[in-house]
Amino acid sequence: MPPTNGNGLQVLVVDDSAMVRQVMQAIMSTDRRITVKAAADPLIAWGKMQKEPPHVVITDLEMPRMDGLTFIRKIMLEMPTPVVVCSGLAASGTELALRALEEGAVEVITKPKVGVREFLHESAVILLDAVWSASQAQIKPRLVAAPRFTADAVLPRKNKSHCAAAPNNIIAVGASTGGTEALRLFLSALPTNCPPVVIVQHMPEGFTRAFADRLNKECGIEISEARNGDRLQNGQALIAPGNRHMLVNRNGENFVVQIVDGPLVSRHRPSVDVLFRSVAMSAGPKAVGVIMTGMGDDGAEGLCEMKEAGAATIAQDEASCVVFGMPKEAISRGAVSVVVPLEQIAGAVLRLRNN
Repeated sequence: MPPTNGNGLQVLVVDDSAMVRQVMQAIMSTDRRITVKAAADPLIAWGKMQKEPPHVVITDLEMPRMDGLTFIRKIMLEMPTPVVVCSGLAASGTELALRALEEGAVEVITKPKVGVREFLHESAVILLDAVWSASQAQIKPRLVAAPRFTADAVLPRKNKSHCAAAPNNIIAVGASTGGTEALRLFLSALPTNCPPVVIVQHMPEGFTRAFADRLNKECGIEISEARNGDRLQNGQALIAPGNRHMLVNRNGENFVVQIVDGPLVSRHRPSVDVLFRSVAMSAGPKAVGVIMTGMGDDGAEGLCEMKEAGAATIAQDEASCVVFGMPKEAISRGAVSVVVPLEQIAGAVLRLRNN
């Protein structure tokens, strides 16, 4: 949790690149409430953590002497601390970052584009937001877990099928910090004939496709990264691609997604507000809106618009949130009809869409 003694936020950056450490320190030093220290590898970082525990750790995953995943496991077992992963866009880096989120990291950001002028504005906003979001996260000690397998390890599933009929309802979901695990639990609980699901999870470009592929292997419904022009179908979930906004438009009896560029909205791209507004305009009362764990207010205004358009609206409760920011803001604005724990959201969605 963030400091309450007035001493500011203590952040430890762990990366074997001196340039990356320098850029991150320069960006975070623009916020006078943040004090930044750095380490070139996890062993040096661990020594510093023993002397002065930080409020947030930002770490690379591929480093000398100890890899990032091992470092995160050690932190979660011995000194639970919010961890932000700083990863490259290579396929191996993307896979490692998703595994890091499963190990307990709360955010993933991409490596600084050193020398790219545009980075120093939008990416500075994203980095600072990630640090403050992580500082709010509820981190619990993790037990050593046995490897988790799905039935695919013994009997691969058949090709998934979904109803070709035009959907009567749409489920729109927004999430941020802690959302990757929340979405896995929510989507795993949906039946294979559920209404189409459209999702904004705050995540960098290049990571959303791997995240969707990972979920697709674990869940009964079909899950993929959205492409421009995709038609919404029952038994299917589409995740907005990182660094692009996603809208839902009506095309005759069908609904299709539109992937567009644009400025940061509510400090994010993709933005939950953009998705929710488009669903309010295209589906109105034939939609259910869900706001999940995350810091900030993205989605609160859009959920208000969905409710005003006649949609049912649901928020994840505080106890089950990693960060009770986005749901809290939506609730305070009167945008939410029902507040339930994470494990009850799927049931609430299915119940409300039939009302």
